[in-house]
Amino acid sequence: MATDATYIEFLRDQLRKAPGVTFKKMFGEYAMYVDDKVVALVCDDQVFVKPTDAGRALLGRVDEGAPYPGAKLHLAVSDRVEEPGVLAELIAVTAKALPAAKAKKKTAQSKAAPAKKK
Repeated sequence: MATDATYIEFLRDQLRKAPGVTFKKMFGEYAMYVDDKVVALVCDDQVFVKPTDAGRALLGRVDEGAPYPGAKLHLAVSDRVEEPGVLAELIAVTAKALPAAKAKKKTAQSKAAPAKKK
């Protein structure tokens, strides 16, 4: 089951006070970004935040789960989305704790010489 777009709109509303949060659709599911960092995945209408010590310290005891088969465990926080302040703070501390996003490599097409004008 893919994540419903209305659930993403609900999350956007819950995170309206969290600066820089965006969502990108990927394979029927969504990645949550803060600036250029992926901080969480939304799969099957469930929120999975990347695990950090800061996130664990904020939440205390938290369930873990894999957003999709074969994925690393994430903090399963769907039960906290009704607490917009806690969710926004979790996303902020997670983004701060994660390393900077890696620069994207140029593709073969972008390396090609520009077309000559006739």
